[in-house]
Amino acid sequence: MTIEWYFLLPIALAILMTLLLLGVPIFIAFLSLNVVGTLLMIGPAGYGMLVNSIYSSASSLSLAAIPLFVLMGEVLFRSGSVDVLFDALSKVMGRVKGRLYYFIISLSAVFGALSGSAIAVTAMLGNTALKTMLQRGYDKKLSVSMILAGASLAPIIPPSTMAVVIGSVADVSIAKLLMAGLLPGLLMAIIFAIFIAFSVRANPDLAPADEEVEHVTAREKLAGLAQCLPFGLVIFSVMGFILLGVATATEAAATGVLASLAVAAFYGKLRLRMVIAAVKSAVTVTAVMMVVIVSSTLYTQLLAFSGATSGLVQSITDLPINGLVFTLGVLAVSFAMCMFIDQIAYLLLAVPIFQPIMQSYGIDPVWFWMLFAVFLSIGSNTPPFGYNLFTLNAVADDVNIQTIFSAAWKSVGLVLIGVVIMMLFPALVTFIPSLI
Repeated sequence: MTIEWYFLLPIALAILMTLLLLGVPIFIAFLSLNVVGTLLMIGPAGYGMLVNSIYSSASSLSLAAIPLFVLMGEVLFRSGSVDVLFDALSKVMGRVKGRLYYFIISLSAVFGALSGSAIAVTAMLGNTALKTMLQRGYDKKLSVSMILAGASLAPIIPPSTMAVVIGSVADVSIAKLLMAGLLPGLLMAIIFAIFIAFSVRANPDLAPADEEVEHVTAREKLAGLAQCLPFGLVIFSVMGFILLGVATATEAAATGVLASLAVAAFYGKLRLRMVIAAVKSAVTVTAVMMVVIVSSTLYTQLLAFSGATSGLVQSITDLPINGLVFTLGVLAVSFAMCMFIDQIAYLLLAVPIFQPIMQSYGIDPVWFWMLFAVFLSIGSNTPPFGYNLFTLNAVADDVNIQTIFSAAWKSVGLVLIGVVIMMLFPALVTFIPSLI
């Protein structure tokens, strides 16, 4: 007996969601669904397709950018090179009311361009900057909000491993998707800075009135800027080469690793032990991500085989809605879902479903998937299961989880303002990719 796709799809999604909510590892959940689905729809002969699907996914050259981007960030953080950046930006910031709020946002934007890991940025700022802010009398809730807001920049500003995964699964130019995050990331940073300025002006008690800031001369500020220049080499070796068209995303990731090693050597922090530790960590992170991606590939093929892809596209396009309404619906669903399940798991579950529908409406894929990526980054800050929330709670001894949950919504609201602007002015997303 043949089961219609409109019965099969909800059952499959319900099983997958149940496994994820029960805490089953993502790759096991996808792989279990794939194995059972293949047996029911194709039979034992379908396992040959399963093996071929795993091999073709694992050997995709575009995914090589993931371990390289991870390794680049690991080298910079493990070498201690970012400590130089931390001190340099502190000097450049000078004396301004609420300076450490601005400092967090500036540092997050730079770190986002160096690592692409929201968890790494959250852990670093929560372990260092937050303690200093609380000791100096900064408002606890606003400090937490700004750290979470700053961490949300990491998956958006290139290089972003999330963009690589989305580009691979959705069959979109990874180079264009990477570069699409540049202006939105800067827009978000500006929105955060404006919010800080208005908040501190409206309530001066949010920042200490008599904060002790060492006087920094103009020469020292210039020296601080000069200390930051080597990191510009890392950023240019990734974004610059992609934008100039002289390297693919994977090649640019490789040059980024070489640049990060050069920066570590420049600051006298390049050690063999550090490089080995960075490689081991990058291998571990990449292995987890690759297993998840590989396990989800057959899921897309099974959707097509069952008729769910074509049936869902036809059903949605028959509705009296346009592409904008569809996009808003996707973002709303993504926002709700990422409150409860891992962002990568949701990405791998949703992209194969949304991709053909998005194409049928003729929506710009770079614009659409960039908005999707932003909403996934919001998910890491959204109670009750956002990764960044628990990361911050783990490293910040003086802040309880209730305060973090309460502060998180402020950062979510600020990002949503940025999304509205991006929807009103699509060129903010599409302009730089159009230059490639």
